[in-house]
Amino acid sequence: MTGATIYDHGLDRNPANHQPLTPLTFLERAAAVFPDRTAVIHGGLRRSYRDLYARCRRLASALSAHGIGRGDTVAVMLANTPAMIECHYGVPMAGAVLNTLNTRLDAAIIGFCLDHGEAKVVITDREFARTMGPALRQAGVTPLVIDYDDPEFDGPGERLGTIEYEDFLAGGDPARAWTMPGDEWDAISLNYTSGTTGDPKGVVYHHRGASLLAVGNVVAGNLGRHPVYLWTLPMFHCNGWCFPWTLSVVAGTHVCLRQVRAKAMYDAIADHGVTHLCGAPIVMSLLINAPAAERRDLPRRVSFLTAAAPPPEAVLAGMAEAGFDVTHVYGLTETYGPAVVNEWHADWDALSKDEQAARKARQGVRYPPLEALDVLDPETMEPVPADGETLGEVMFRGNVVMRGYLKNPSATEAAFKGGWFHSGDLGVKHPDGYIQLKDRSKDIIISGGENISSIEVEEALFKHPAVAAAAVVAKPDEKWGETPCAFVELKGSETVSAEELIGWCRRSLAGFKVPRHVVFTELPKTSTGKVQKFVLREMAKAL
Repeated sequence: MTGATIYDHGLDRNPANHQPLTPLTFLERAAAVFPDRTAVIHGGLRRSYRDLYARCRRLASALSAHGIGRGDTVAVMLANTPAMIECHYGVPMAGAVLNTLNTRLDAAIIGFCLDHGEAKVVITDREFARTMGPALRQAGVTPLVIDYDDPEFDGPGERLGTIEYEDFLAGGDPARAWTMPGDEWDAISLNYTSGTTGDPKGVVYHHRGASLLAVGNVVAGNLGRHPVYLWTLPMFHCNGWCFPWTLSVVAGTHVCLRQVRAKAMYDAIADHGVTHLCGAPIVMSLLINAPAAERRDLPRRVSFLTAAAPPPEAVLAGMAEAGFDVTHVYGLTETYGPAVVNEWHADWDALSKDEQAARKARQGVRYPPLEALDVLDPETMEPVPADGETLGEVMFRGNVVMRGYLKNPSATEAAFKGGWFHSGDLGVKHPDGYIQLKDRSKDIIISGGENISSIEVEEALFKHPAVAAAAVVAKPDEKWGETPCAFVELKGSETVSAEELIGWCRRSLAGFKVPRHVVFTELPKTSTGKVQKFVLREMAKAL
């Protein structure tokens, strides 16, 4: 410290004026202020904030009684169920670290995650026994295995552990004081990246970041007081963008949903008065393409936060017509989920529908808790011109950036090179400061020395009325090096030829950007709706 002032003496931190930030206190407050308010809906189950808080304390107590404490990993393989919400509080209330496992990964990857995270406890839904059983047999760790037998699940699946979740909770004491983090830098959760090449990386979140991002969601998502939130986004994905903690800030209601289906979503929205939901563009497509028999009248306009690929303009227009107000957010696993929001300006309402959709397709500006966001030249680390044209890498800096990658110092150092988190996403910065993604650095197509944004080509394809989904990747070409290759899903009974789609693209794209090949197929997707372009690149090579 240099230049000490009168404010640097006798004004030190102490327990009365400084406590570690943590999202755990949000639930404590919600239960104290709104104890009888419905916190969780799951099928016929209704659970109040009083009961939710008590059950989370029971879970923390039971874990502590089994020797689980600070820095121990508790891995969970759960759908969007009440138990998953409780684990987001009860596990860190014991001082432990929550590792939410992607339910769609294979046994080998799950086994790797259990070993890499040194899981001491595994809580697993009966539905996922076919994957978790082999994963546990392959893993070197021998955790305590707790089965969760969800009454709403009536499919096949065996129990793998020695105790069922409800019996385990019964052994906990809700009167036992739960553990505040000793330091807000303490780890609260571990999230593994998708690992499309090599082993997945373990992204570590801290209590401070989770607390700040949870509050940021309230602001960015305009949640207001007592929202009713439908769980269409997997809670295993970036801890459900921190929304399990966000809902307690505003004493909102969690409406659980095991499977994302159009009819189930419309029923939940109509029956429970859902006000908010989140998801990838695939969820929007399910909603707007649902047959009339599966739809219900919405009791009010519903807020939809979407991320992943930029929403096609046609999808955005369809959502508005169906009664959904879409807010575009952007982030990565390494930024606790969404850390960028497309803040809407009132005067944009006067723009044409096409102009509005084009504005909505931009990723936007930083979340309130994020200290810095920019598009930089990754070589010089200098900001690119704010001209909407010059490509650079999107970079983040602030308190909602991960601690780093578990047991991977080289990857952590590379990610934080130059004092910024390198996203790997290529984008531009518009004159008003809003950023817009153009591609992942690995997805840019270089044809005859010209850079082609796959997103731009996909946007052109999406505008065709017969196209339900599209993804564009590079196809090796002897003359040009690479050329765009389009993979397309059509709507229902719609038909269109490859030649027609190529001609359609020529109307709005420069000649070198037009796909040379069009393949009609179902797009391979991750569990969160992201298209697996690495699979499509292999398919393109084989053409």
